[in-house]
Amino acid sequence: MLLAIDIGNTNITIGLFRDDKLEATWRIATGVHRMPDEYAVILLNLLRNHGVDAAEVTKGAVSCVVPPLVATFNELFEHYFNIEPLVISPGVKTGIRIRYDNPRELGGDRISNAAGALSLYKPPIIVVVMGTATAFDTISKEGDYLGGAVAPGLAISAEALYTRTAALPRVALVPPRRAIGANTVAAMQSGIIFGYAGLIDGIVTRIQEELGHKAIVVATGGYSNIIAKETRVIEKVNPDLTLIGIKTIHALNRD
Repeated sequence: MLLAIDIGNTNITIGLFRDDKLEATWRIATGVHRMPDEYAVILLNLLRNHGVDAAEVTKGAVSCVVPPLVATFNELFEHYFNIEPLVISPGVKTGIRIRYDNPRELGGDRISNAAGALSLYKPPIIVVVMGTATAFDTISKEGDYLGGAVAPGLAISAEALYTRTAALPRVALVPPRRAIGANTVAAMQSGIIFGYAGLIDGIVTRIQEELGHKAIVVATGGYSNIIAKETRVIEKVNPDLTLIGIKTIHALNRD
């Protein structure tokens, strides 16, 4: 079995693959100061609750945007699973031509999203990732990674409204009934939710115009289910896209 781990700034998403099937997924909070043993306790308990013994995990792959945690998870895999995980980083085979000015700047998560999208959909593709940041990844009709855009994420923006103003409250990130909010909470929800939907529609429209042809638009990330239905451009939502991409890249390098 393959344990695929996507380490983000806010959450760590864990996927357990049996052959080609994604059998289980879990999300835990990212903690940069946690020790390998602490993560191991969480991970082994999750596996045990799913009826899986650590000995059944024979492969591992990691995408990480929090550099200190690369060593943490390498140690975890070595001590508790007796395997060396594939860390998705520059130099790893991805099967994708990267047209970024400096490919080494590109995070493993964005490459994994592109690999996952190409394994499921016909290019051209625009992947919209809604996590700590809102990222747009563009794949040409030839299957090349072209680049994209990065904006502050939904939760970051909502938290900034709360922390940087004297009178605005912290609000739940749920769509309001109307764009015209009749109270402060509804007005904030309108600005945050509908504002992000408009941001996504606007950037995707610009990318489509620059491409010169229609691209399928796929959303992933923790907030994708909240925002996608409020947009005009998102056609598919796949919360497991990054994990599928990690598995795809692992197969190119280790299988």
